[in-house]
Amino acid sequence: MVDFQSKSRYGWEDFLEIMRLLRAPGGCPWDAEQTHGSIRRNFLEETYEALDAIDRDDAGGMREELGDVLMQVAFHAQIEAERGRFTMDDVVDGVSQKLVYRHPHVFGDVRVEDSREVLVNWDALKRKEKSQTSTADAIEAVPHTLPALWRAEKISSKATKAGFRWDSASGALGKLEEEAGELRRAVEAGGDASLPHGVREELGDLLFIAANLAQLVGVDPEDALHRACDKFDGRFRRMEESADKPLSDCGEAELVELWRSAKEDES
Repeated sequence: MVDFQSKSRYGWEDFLEIMRLLRAPGGCPWDAEQTHGSIRRNFLEETYEALDAIDRDDAGGMREELGDVLMQVAFHAQIEAERGRFTMDDVVDGVSQKLVYRHPHVFGDVRVEDSREVLVNWDALKRKEKSQTSTADAIEAVPHTLPALWRAEKISSKATKAGFRWDSASGALGKLEEEAGELRRAVEAGGDASLPHGVREELGDLLFIAANLAQLVGVDPEDALHRACDKFDGRFRRMEESADKPLSDCGEAELVELWRSAKEDES
């Protein structure tokens, strides 16, 4: 047992002390064994669960899941405190310093007209802060750990701000059609998908241009794909429910007809 006083309500310092005690001798064996790498996925899962609660506007769920995300932050900070590299206080100070620096229109004498100017200033200050002297530096700094469509959108956005963009969506659509043709030829050629100009490369080019197009027309590609998944889920369910036998026993023509019928039911 550790020396700990239970309370009816805990505060910030209590929370950090709980995290320290969990990792300390006499605490939890599982918590003590964890590393940044071993709990990396937990951080991601907790973040997605928080986003799910936000999407559902579930106040109770948000309160709980945001707490779980905060626990992950404190967990990683505690590991670093034990290594003597930084503490949770350093994390809080760092983000506070950043917020003050990037909001000179609030904490300084810079004047802005609207939120657009705020974003322009934010981007310029961020590049200065990160010692990014070119757009290529900014593009390279986009985290490789982002979902690929999201990363492609952010890369496209930075390139667009530097003037590398189509004049209209029709130009992007033309490029999308060109990439679709190259993908078709790669599929028809067969061979190793990982070879140069193989299916993997051409499919990647197609998806990248699709993300570019999404950015150009102001659509979140991750949201668009999630909506497509939801639409497919609904249609597939209606297909299964209307079929008089397992879908695996249906021929291609039957599947096409079931899909057409399921699609018509949406309206």
